Amino acid sequence: MNESMPSAPLPLPSPLRSGLHSLHLAAGFLTRVPLPPPALSEGGLAPAMAAFPVVGAAIGGVAGLVWLAGCRLLPVLPAALLAVLAGVALTGALHEDGLADFADGLGARGDRAARLAVMRDSRTGAFGALALGFSVLLRAAALAAAPGGLAGLGALVAAGALSRAALPAAMQVMGPARTDGLGASAGLPDASVAAAAAVLGLLAAIAGLGFGGALAAALAALAATAVIVALARRTLGGFTGDVLGAVAQLVEIAVLLAAAGAWR
Repeated sequence: MNESMPSAPLPLPSPLRSGLHSLHLAAGFLTRVPLPPPALSEGGLAPAMAAFPVVGAAIGGVAGLVWLAGCRLLPVLPAALLAVLAGVALTGALHEDGLADFADGLGARGDRAARLAVMRDSRTGAFGALALGFSVLLRAAALAAAPGGLAGLGALVAAGALSRAALPAAMQVMGPARTDGLGASAGLPDASVAAAAAVLGLLAAIAGLGFGGALAAALAALAATAVIVALARRTLGGFTGDVLGAVAQLVEIAVLLAAAGAWR
């Protein structure tokens, strides 16, 4: 009896293969999910930044599920704090670490070189600790204002997507502050990557908050990004990985505050 040879699997179309590779890179960079290590060359992360909002929306979705469960068992503020904690755990506090270092750099005395040296110090100073405290409290307080579990879930998805969509846009308008470090080695995304990330972030915000809420959230995200860009340009001369972490954190806070304002 002749047995037919198993047919080889059909190769994935090139655009789909490229998209999955970008998603793999983005998830591996932005989260602590144990994924197979991707092949990454110098500057190879930049094209994958188009997928950042997709991963950000997923992070927000996980935090939102924790929020939904917490709302059934706890008062709203502890439930909101647990949701924020879930997001921090999933990302390994990647952006929180950047916010703390950037705040310490802004609070340091001295010139640009002195500020950059402070930001490279692994110790967290008073400015960094205060920034982290306000970040957690503002996000939890804004989420606690949600009129229901699904509203909070949508806001977390929107905040997760828009905060990551802001990163390639911020890199488009700033150069690296130094020639080494994570900010420089990631590479510079081109305008098409930043545009794709912006569109995906806006679509996620519309899905989570509706058209009116998404518009308010997008404006808040733009304002927050502009604040960090202006500060980084004036004090550091460009971006570092810590600056980008601060962008993500401030945008996430701004989107959740915008949602809380809309809920009123």
